[in-house]
Amino acid sequence: MVSSLSSVLAGSKNAVELLRHSRTGMYVYPVVAPEFSNWRTEQAAWRHSAVLFDQSHHMDELIVEGPDAEKFLSHHGINSFSNFGLNRAKHFVPVTPNGHVIGDHIIFREREDKFILVGRAPTSNWLMFCAAYGNWNVRIKHDPRSPSRPEGERVLRTHYRYQIQGPEAPKIFEKMNGGPIQEIKFFHVDWINVGSKKVQALRHGMSGAPGLEIWGPYEDKSYILSCILEAARDAGVDLVRCGSRAYSTNTLESGWIPSPLPGIYTGDGMLAAYRDWLGADSYEAMGSIGGSFVSDNIEDYYVNPFELGYDFYIGWKKDDFIGKAALEKMKGANNRKKVTFEWNAEDVVEVIASAFRPGEDHYKWIDFPQPNYASTSADLILRDGKKVGMSMFNGYSYNERCVLSLGVVDADVQEGEVLTLVWGEPDGGSGKTSVERHKQAEIRVRVSPTPYAREARENYADSWRTKRGA
Repeated sequence: MVSSLSSVLAGSKNAVELLRHSRTGMYVYPVVAPEFSNWRTEQAAWRHSAVLFDQSHHMDELIVEGPDAEKFLSHHGINSFSNFGLNRAKHFVPVTPNGHVIGDHIIFREREDKFILVGRAPTSNWLMFCAAYGNWNVRIKHDPRSPSRPEGERVLRTHYRYQIQGPEAPKIFEKMNGGPIQEIKFFHVDWINVGSKKVQALRHGMSGAPGLEIWGPYEDKSYILSCILEAARDAGVDLVRCGSRAYSTNTLESGWIPSPLPGIYTGDGMLAAYRDWLGADSYEAMGSIGGSFVSDNIEDYYVNPFELGYDFYIGWKKDDFIGKAALEKMKGANNRKKVTFEWNAEDVVEVIASAFRPGEDHYKWIDFPQPNYASTSADLILRDGKKVGMSMFNGYSYNERCVLSLGVVDADVQEGEVLTLVWGEPDGGSGKTSVERHKQAEIRVRVSPTPYAREARENYADSWRTKRGA
């Protein structure tokens, strides 16, 4: 019986073949309506007015508490915990013993011995395994993301989670709170009023605009939503609710790569035990790789913290943490760096136009606003025919009127250079159900700043969005 990731891999030619031909289908943002108005208006709202994101369903939530909670998390993440007081949040990044990124979560400290982590499945899975693998006095409660296709069944979560952001957002906060909001520093948490409730609020911004993320018990979700909408009306703000189609593109303007491939498919010892522990129905076993870059070596898809701009998180002064020795060897090496690719409009239009020519082979269709068709994207970036990078997450920005993607390039690639992105998969496509038969296209891309949006570049506090990789 196939029961683990190890057994699934044993039945495949290699990990790349398994993931490139996954039959799981499109990565779906669950429950939230695709559009409340239309995705163009919804994208424009976070730049020009105010937008409401419902983040209640698409992320795992992990509660870690107990006497060893801080030691456990510090040992399994690269972050320093020395300045992590109460009512703070961090961008938590675990790596493998070999120094490869597994994923990331936003971590909140609620008590000295209690933390809440929110994000995609790979980090949740890794921490649950680590708690079982080691000797840690911690308790873990896992609330997995809502089903991608609930088929009409009722969906329940531990917490609702809303975010309001945009230039008009502060007017809504003041109405909700019944008076001016106290100053909340970036990635700090405080309490505000929403109707008759006191709720926690994180100073944050998903797409480069000012905002707050609020959360509380899921049974309060409908009440909180009604209070938010009423406050917006009373403040005279056109608050636009954002559907799942636009939501998935917000990171393109602010520079976060949301779905790097977890670097767990190779390695002995702890990693081999992890693959035995992961189920055959886990994200890691059923996820997919899509794109023009194809290698027999799964490690060619891995990234490290330096490449994603996470190196300034690293708590070098900690006695020890998983991956420290490997990261020390990577430090100062010629690592790739994170950039934004701005796609040439004429080339994009030519790719789309090919689908309107009967009798001809066409290029891979570009969905709008989000053309990702796999859990993890990997498109070749070429300079004079030679691979110099990889595009890892793409989409259309109505605010910028262009297709953008985020990825990594060799250290010598300069901002402003025009490179070539190979769009579509070789040999007519793979076995993924999300891929139609097609031919490949070459699209010119300009290497651009990260974050791409001026608001994010100029007004974010120093963070992973603005720091450049070493």
